[in-house]
Parts: sequence; structure tokens; C-alpha cells
Amino acid sequence: MFGFSLLTLLAAYGGTALVFFGIDFLWLTVLGIGFYRAAIGDLLLEQPNLLPAALFYLFYVAGLVGFAILPALNAGSWLWALLAGVALGLLAYGTYDMTNLSTLKGWSLQISVIDMAWGGFLSGVSALAGYWLAKLTT
Repeated sequence: MFGFSLLTLLAAYGGTALVFFGIDFLWLTVLGIGFYRAAIGDLLLEQPNLLPAALFYLFYVAGLVGFAILPALNAGSWLWALLAGVALGLLAYGTYDMTNLSTLKGWSLQISVIDMAWGGFLSGVSALAGYWLAKLTT
């Protein structure tokens, strides 16, 4: 893909996944859980359903690699990786949040704004990490 070695692709995916999973786990279990419980507690499961979560993470990280990191490597620009990651995060999380805002009782604009900001930040930082790790292999 784009003339990259398998090692570069694996580094991009692995680096992105490690940072994305690690930071999001911290957000969902420590930093943001109180906010979500207070805002949408009635909608939350006692225990998350891990299979759909795992599938989201696997596919979303692949999206970050394909839409942010590989084009950034082609351009030789860490800033491209960061900005494209932020843009993809805002788009993906925004799709989820705006759909919820338009269809769910009790879903507020505040939840959407915070969640979208989180998605942009998390995706940008993760794409940047994946870019730098992949860059080490080129």
C-alpha cells in the first residue's frame, strides 16, 4: 500500500493502536467515567460489551492509518498526521454524537461537544504516535 514495507505498516498500526487503546482506556475508566455516568448513566451497561468495542478499535485504527498516517508519511509531514487524525476524530465521533443528539432522549449538546473534542484529541495524538513509530522504519 503506497509502497510501504510491511514493517512500516505494522509499526503505524501498532503504534497507533497502543496509544489509542491506552489513552482511551484511561479516559473511559478513570478520567471521563464520572462525567458519562452523571450525564447518561441510564444508557450505560453495567459491563461494556467488549466484542463491538474491539471491532470498533480494530477498524478505527486502520482508518487512522489509511486516512491520516500513510498520506502523512507520503508527504513527510508529522503535522499532516496530527491534523488529519484530528479531522477524522471529529468526523467519526461527530457522526456518533450528532446522531445520538438527534435521536436519543437525554443526550445533550454538552455530551456531544465533550465527546467530539475527545475524539479529535485522541485521534490526533494517536495518529501522530503511529506516524513517528512508522517513520523510524523508513
